[in-house]
Amino acid sequence: MEFFLDIHPPTVTAQEHKVRVVRGKPMFYDTARLKAARSEFQRLLSRYRPETPLEGPVALTVDWHFSTKSHREGAYRVTRPDTDNLQKLLKDCMTRVGFWNDDAQVCREEVTKRWSRQKPGIYIKVVSIDDP
Repeated sequence: MEFFLDIHPPTVTAQEHKVRVVRGKPMFYDTARLKAARSEFQRLLSRYRPETPLEGPVALTVDWHFSTKSHREGAYRVTRPDTDNLQKLLKDCMTRVGFWNDDAQVCREEVTKRWSRQKPGIYIKVVSIDDP
């Protein structure tokens, strides 16, 4: 399956937790920006989830297109956030909405970050793959 999420990709990542100390113990919580990004991802992804979660190994291809006015169309984005941090939030949301049972099923992954003047968003391709 292939689809495009019409969204300005968030730059907040799953690692951006806050911490406070309650009765001497650290308590981690999500920021409002992270909660909003997670909610928007889940809302958009739910439109494309399969009828039943994918079983077995999965290949995931994601092309992040970030809005720009100063960079060349399609140029690679070499600034933060890191691709692994972007992917963590996306895969967590894909798990929650039912693309697969566990994001550990993603055995092959290709990720690209680019600048886009025309159409910011996220291109996603998910494919079941056979064991070699």
